[in-house]
Amino acid sequence: MIAADIVTILEQKFADRIKAKKLDAIDPFIVVEPADLVDLCRYLRDEPRLRFELLNCITGVDYLEPDPKKVAKAGFEPHTEVVYHLSSFTHRHRFVVKIPLPRWKENKPGELPEVPSVTSVWTTADWHEREVFDLSGIWFTGHPDLRRILLSEDWVGHPLRKDYEFPLEYHGIRGR
Repeated sequence: MIAADIVTILEQKFADRIKAKKLDAIDPFIVVEPADLVDLCRYLRDEPRLRFELLNCITGVDYLEPDPKKVAKAGFEPHTEVVYHLSSFTHRHRFVVKIPLPRWKENKPGELPEVPSVTSVWTTADWHEREVFDLSGIWFTGHPDLRRILLSEDWVGHPLRKDYEFPLEYHGIRGR
């Protein structure tokens, strides 16, 4: 099954909830709102024609151009995205779902953007979501144990955000 077939099936069920699609990308994808994520993921897993049994990975992406000289050429407004890569062992196809988010919840710097957890759909999401939270600063609502997984619990900030400033030192160890 090719990406166009997958999108056709999804449009039959979620027509107005699919905000964008790009089928000619290396990894074809659709874009949906956070509120529609869990229903869509459950359908992707359970629909017999799709059967996306595996959540390969979740990635947090920060779209921010910190250089003021390059902002006009960047071609995007600052935002973050959560990207879900899925695979079907049954049908041997792959697909991607993207969730665009503001950089900060309600435009309040320091308030992490939120997306619902998909741990109820794929248990492997547990560690993937923790990693994205830890490094990219995305809050997964409904996650059973959302805490840092790679960095120390007392670490401040999220290092994969483009505006992150590495500390001068951490527990007496020089950082930069």
